[in-house]
Amino acid sequence: MNPAPASTPEANPEVGGLTPLSATDYPGALAAVLFCQGCPWRCGYCHNPHLIPRNSENRLDWQAVMNFLHRRRGLLDAVVFSGGEPTLQDNLAQAIEEVRALGFRIGLHTCGAYPSRLQDSLPLLDWVGMDIKADFDGYARVTGTPGSGDKALESARLLLESGIAHEFRTTVHPHYHRPEELLHLAETLRGLGVRNYVLQEFRPLGCANAQLNSFPATELLDTALCERIGAIFEIFSVRRDATS
Repeated sequence: MNPAPASTPEANPEVGGLTPLSATDYPGALAAVLFCQGCPWRCGYCHNPHLIPRNSENRLDWQAVMNFLHRRRGLLDAVVFSGGEPTLQDNLAQAIEEVRALGFRIGLHTCGAYPSRLQDSLPLLDWVGMDIKADFDGYARVTGTPGSGDKALESARLLLESGIAHEFRTTVHPHYHRPEELLHLAETLRGLGVRNYVLQEFRPLGCANAQLNSFPATELLDTALCERIGAIFEIFSVRRDATS
C-alpha cells in the first residue's frame, strides 16, 4: 500500500501520543486516538499531566502519524483528536481535514477552552465529547485559570447549537465536588439543552497529585445521587474506574 500523501507543514499539530485502537473513545466505533500536546488549564486531577506543557521531546512526527492512519483505512472507523486540549493547536482544522480525507469519521475531546477555534472546527466533526469541570462560576477552583468557566459555557452553547452528535461529561472528585453541587450543575446543563450526560469517576492512574489520589474513588457517585441526576437527562450513564 502506498504511503499517505506528504503532509503540509502548516497542517502539522503537536501530537504527544497515539492510541492505535480504542473501542471507548468514539461511541459505537473503533478509533485511533491522537493526543495533542498542550493544555491551558491545570486541573489537579488530570490523568495526562505529561500532555499539559505546550512542547514535548516526545512529539510524534505528523507524517508518520498520517502514514499509520493511511494503513488503517478499512480497519478503523474513526480518529479522535484528544489531549491535552486539541483546540490549542493553531492548525487543528487543517489537520482534521487531512485525516478526514482518508475516509475516517472525526471525533474531538475538548474542555472548551477556545470557543472560537472550536467553532471553526465544528463543521468538520462527526462527534464531540466535552468535559464540564464544575458549575461554570466555580471553574477556576478546578482549572486554576480565572475566566475558564466563561470559555466553557460559550463552547457548550456553540456545541449544542451545532447539532453535531455529542456528550457532556464531568469527572467527579470529592475534593472539587459535593452532591448538591453536582445536582445544581446537572440542572444547569439541562437548562442549556443538554440531553446526553455522563458522570465519570476520578481515575488515579496517571494523576500526579498524591493528595487527590488519596481520596476514595467511589465516595460521591452513590446510587441515590446517580438516580437523581439520571432523571434529569434523556440519556445518562456513569463510568466507573475499572482500576478501582
